Amino acid sequence: MPWQAWFIALAAIWGCSFWFMKVGLRGLSALEVAFWRLALGAAALAVIAAVTRTPLPRGARTWWDLTVIGGIGNSLPFLLFAYGETHVSSVLAGIINAATPLATIAFTLAVFRDEPATGRRMAGLAVGFAGVLVVLGAWNGLGSGEWPGVLACLGAVACYGFAYPYAQRTVAGTGSPVGLATGQIGVATLLLLPALPFAWGGGGPVGADVAAAMLCLGVFGSGIAFALNFRIVQAAGATVSSTVTYVIPLFAVLAGLAFLGEGMSWNEPVGGLVVLVGVAVGSGRIPRRRPAGAG
Repeated sequence: MPWQAWFIALAAIWGCSFWFMKVGLRGLSALEVAFWRLALGAAALAVIAAVTRTPLPRGARTWWDLTVIGGIGNSLPFLLFAYGETHVSSVLAGIINAATPLATIAFTLAVFRDEPATGRRMAGLAVGFAGVLVVLGAWNGLGSGEWPGVLACLGAVACYGFAYPYAQRTVAGTGSPVGLATGQIGVATLLLLPALPFAWGGGGPVGADVAAAMLCLGVFGSGIAFALNFRIVQAAGATVSSTVTYVIPLFAVLAGLAFLGEGMSWNEPVGGLVVLVGVAVGSGRIPRRRPAGAG
């Protein structure tokens, strides 16, 4: 199959993850959703690693870095997004997730300082921040019941923004991506395990719909998706693979509207597009216009 088919499949899996979380919350608590998402994903990756004979990472330093990445890049944001969806729609959560590259740019500039704070990057951050305000409809204000969910989703985005450049600095290129992903998701699962006995169930019984949603969320969203991403990086490069972020909100919105019957205000998709424009400007995907006659 061409890599474009894997690209669409990856965007669909990650976009539909917000739908799967919403269904899982019908019978499970936010902590249980996050834990089983990770546990099932770790199991799927372990199977992939075994079939492909991919070794796990070695070295105490690598495992420490994977613990940091797994905690900040998986355990915490998965929990925050699950909690956030107890207060906001999956559509809104999926659109907020579009700000992840924006948060990555911000942490890269302010914390890791791997790249200079050029005018283009600062302009991208400003446009993206304005887009977030449009998504939230800041001129109208949010209901008191929505603010905890919005803040949780934004906190998850901030976690992703820190974890991506940290991973790029520490473990990128130190081993097989499948092996690193298996170790990362496995550690992230263990980090949530001690808190699992204190988790309360969701609003109803764990029926077939909840079980199916969690299987899809874990096996596909936190397991097979990593393998698909690796395949795309091999076939088309990391730059092309990273553009999946632009397509994920589309599938999140479609799933929420079609399968959950959720509504959507005009400002949410418009603000999402503004956020993506900010990301494109800040990351250099919109090239500068050259003067006429420039070679």
